Amino acid sequence: MPTFANPVLAGCHPDPSVCRVGEDYYLVTSSFAYYPGIPVFHSRDLVRWRPLGHVVHRSPQLSLTGLDVSDGIWAPTIRHHEGTFYVVSTLARGRQGSVTFLATASDAAGPWSDPVVLEAEGIDPSLFFDEDGRCWFTACRDAAHPDAGGPGELWMRELDLGSLALTGPTHVLWHGAMRGAWVEAPHVYRRDGLYYLIAAEGGTESNHAVTAARAEAVTGPYSTDPRSPLLTHRHHGPAEPIQNVGHVDLVDTPAGETWAVTLGVRPIDGTHTLGREVFLVPVEWTPRGPVFAPDTGRVTLSERLPAGIPAAAGRPHQDGPVRDDFTGTALGPEWNSLRGPVDSLVQLRPGEGGLTIRLSPEPLTTTGTPAFIGRRQQHLRLRVSTRIRFTATAPTQEAGLTVFQSHRQHATLALTVDASGTPHAVLTAREAGVGTRLAAVAVADSEVILAVDSDESGYTFHVEDDSTRTTLGSIERPFFSTERAGGFVGVHIGLYGTGSAEAGPAEADVRWFDYAPVASSRGAGSGPDQL
Repeated sequence: MPTFANPVLAGCHPDPSVCRVGEDYYLVTSSFAYYPGIPVFHSRDLVRWRPLGHVVHRSPQLSLTGLDVSDGIWAPTIRHHEGTFYVVSTLARGRQGSVTFLATASDAAGPWSDPVVLEAEGIDPSLFFDEDGRCWFTACRDAAHPDAGGPGELWMRELDLGSLALTGPTHVLWHGAMRGAWVEAPHVYRRDGLYYLIAAEGGTESNHAVTAARAEAVTGPYSTDPRSPLLTHRHHGPAEPIQNVGHVDLVDTPAGETWAVTLGVRPIDGTHTLGREVFLVPVEWTPRGPVFAPDTGRVTLSERLPAGIPAAAGRPHQDGPVRDDFTGTALGPEWNSLRGPVDSLVQLRPGEGGLTIRLSPEPLTTTGTPAFIGRRQQHLRLRVSTRIRFTATAPTQEAGLTVFQSHRQHATLALTVDASGTPHAVLTAREAGVGTRLAAVAVADSEVILAVDSDESGYTFHVEDDSTRTTLGSIERPFFSTERAGGFVGVHIGLYGTGSAEAGPAEADVRWFDYAPVASSRGAGSGPDQL
């Protein structure tokens, strides 16, 4: 039987949501404080995904300034109805829902509308279009009553499609299947005249689980599916290659099958650095409700192809080195900045190639918008290198390569000068906001190659010129893990430049940036990413 390799989107792509329009599938994921926000992907087979654009792609749409990297845009849902795409999501501050918003587009590639703020509390909003054309908004929030049986509750209001405003009474739907475990990520589906409410419980870490309830009316009352949890790896041991499974969304195929996208992580010795990724799981409908992964009950690294999909879709994706010479007029869709656009700080040189980084007084350690661009790490075994030219005039100026987990947890390999003005390459690690200089080496040329190698053990940093290669040191892999750093994101690797205003303006020239996966085993490497 033809198979494909999970995950179908590797690297930090959490909280997936999917919809189908004819033969085409569209998927969105959380983006947190990275910009542009809410990446949109397209597929014809649910296995191979290509980036289309972003929902939040203009700076006036939404402000992310001042936010922790793991706050920002959480858990979007994408739906399509009568020619219009709808994406609803939450802007989180301090790990709590702050603003719920809705954006629309006639084309999933954009442009998307300015966000419409909805009168809604909580997080993880979703939309359900019923057969009568009415649209229902669901979300999760803190339980209104102490005796509700759990810390969270799922609720619903109607969405007026003309005014794009919530209307009518609020309906409390459900407090979850596992009392005392937070219930979130609600999605409603209709099947054979019944309404199914699928949710996530237990938090998005090791106790993550998929639970369900159903009702005869869309507004309830909903009764718990006694089989809950319907999908989880919480009871599996540490050798399980995929963990933290949950937060699903369902989609029907033209061939009559149902599949679920779900998030999961692939830890090594108990920690993961790639973030929460997108996995694809078959679903079978029975009189009792949905059965996830009916043959195994597990999310697996190898899964059968959806019916009607050619075997070519499941062929192993041969990842090779990708060199970005920056010869286009815009950065590719894999690149992100922090909290806003950096067009004035990171500038392409069309025709000539390469890019210029104008040093900013905003360092990586703040919650502003530094001179930084990065891309998700999607392979555990990896070599990233960049050819960069930079001459600092003061020790407060630096530019180079960063392995970035958050503004409080990251490493930099930078070109700078010491107090005597001697050019150096410096390796610095910052944990819990405290920076430690790990190594420094004098460099004879202003133009060098900065590189980092990643594998199961850690990240090793090098400086190369035309004749020599100097290894500055290694940082253990768990340093960059979610388990150690906290938060919800995976590693980004990229370029940055920072300098105090007193030192005056300065620029770094980047010739190219190489992202080169290294062959790895299926459990420790990545799935077939399409970026």
